[in-house]
Amino acid sequence: MNKQGNLYTILYIAAIVCVVGAALAWVSLSLKPKQQENIEIDKMQQMLSSLHITSEKENAKELYAKYIVDSYIVNLNGEKQEGNAFDVDIAAEIKKEPAERLLPVFVCHVDQSTKYILPVYGAGLWGPIWGYISVNEDGNTVYGAYFSHQGETPGLGAEIATPHFSQQFNDKHLFVNGEFKSIAVEKKGQKPADGAEYVDAISGGTITSKGVQSMLKSCLECYSTFLTNLQTTK
Repeated sequence: MNKQGNLYTILYIAAIVCVVGAALAWVSLSLKPKQQENIEIDKMQQMLSSLHITSEKENAKELYAKYIVDSYIVNLNGEKQEGNAFDVDIAAEIKKEPAERLLPVFVCHVDQSTKYILPVYGAGLWGPIWGYISVNEDGNTVYGAYFSHQGETPGLGAEIATPHFSQQFNDKHLFVNGEFKSIAVEKKGQKPADGAEYVDAISGGTITSKGVQSMLKSCLECYSTFLTNLQTTK
């Protein structure tokens, strides 16, 4: 075959593409289990953070197994459903109607009492935001919170991922006079009109702050019956 001809060039390039493609596919498949493990460990660390427990990659699994003693899925009526709570894709569930959602619950034992971790997911200014809210066994008082984001503005909306913001949620109440209100995120000096308890918004991050407020309202409201049941059985 003429090595200077077009046919040879095309076949040579095609062979190189096939070899490189096969190599990349093999590397991807080889690394996938490790990548999945890293994703799971990061998720464990985030949940532990909502319990005020600091963890490292090396001990996250151990601490998760120590403090998270049970997990299950509930529906809008607070009834347990089939499935693995850890594997539920919250980003996919939030797109469904509330009555169709799978709602994960993670049961924890911390400070000699039971806590319940509830995942939340929403939209910020530039992309997704998410987090975990841990609630005391009274089904009303927030024990801790953790928030993160995909691409909020550094120094502004990205501040939702800092302890300074999340620690404001400690000891706030989701119900006021027996009615679910969630927790508002308001500009400093302002209060919500509906009487909900509130925290201060991020200065200069109004849209992201309101995204957190909407996220909490839309996600936690789906747990309101489950939380009410905790209150009545306490």
